[in-house]
Amino acid sequence: MPELFEIHPDNPQPRLLKQATALLDKGEVLAVPTDSSYALVCHLDDKAAADKLRRIRGVDDKHHLTLLCRDLSELSSYAQVDNQQYRRLKAATPGPFTFILLATKEVPRRLSHPSRKTIGLRVPEHKVLQELLALYSAPLLATTLIAPGEEHPFNDAQDIREHYRGRVAAVIDSGACPREPTTVVDLTGSEPVIIREGRGSLALLGL
Repeated sequence: MPELFEIHPDNPQPRLLKQATALLDKGEVLAVPTDSSYALVCHLDDKAAADKLRRIRGVDDKHHLTLLCRDLSELSSYAQVDNQQYRRLKAATPGPFTFILLATKEVPRRLSHPSRKTIGLRVPEHKVLQELLALYSAPLLATTLIAPGEEHPFNDAQDIREHYRGRVAAVIDSGACPREPTTVVDLTGSEPVIIREGRGSLALLGL
């Protein structure tokens, strides 16, 4: 059974978050709450962990994974961002948006889209996840926690523990989170392209 970290949504316990980061350092995959739904996360630079995350999620290496960043300064290390893109990002972050951007050389080649050299990035607005990212001091590789063939992602920690028994190392429980995915926006062209409309309001992007 995956370990359960019951973390206060407003006053996260550093001791428990440190235990979670220790598992990430060991190459484990965790289930964490976000401002859109639960997500699977792992260490960015650990290929074996990334492969494990893909197997659990049931996707191949062509599926876009996302980098969860603490803030825009961290995001800009991994994506090429011009002034216009930065204004849009600033208006909508932190929040339930995933942005497709051109990857920098900081992104391992195996993680960027093979034909387009793009990467999905987001800055979540979730107290516990933000504290985890701050403590970890690096972005986390992530994907929405939705079972193959299902329409909606998981949002209950106990359900995740049961369903992913033996596959994820731990689940962070800070209460139920929404079951609506992020709004995905491709910013690689001259105009934004909406790939998926989700929880993030398009009005924040002026669209």
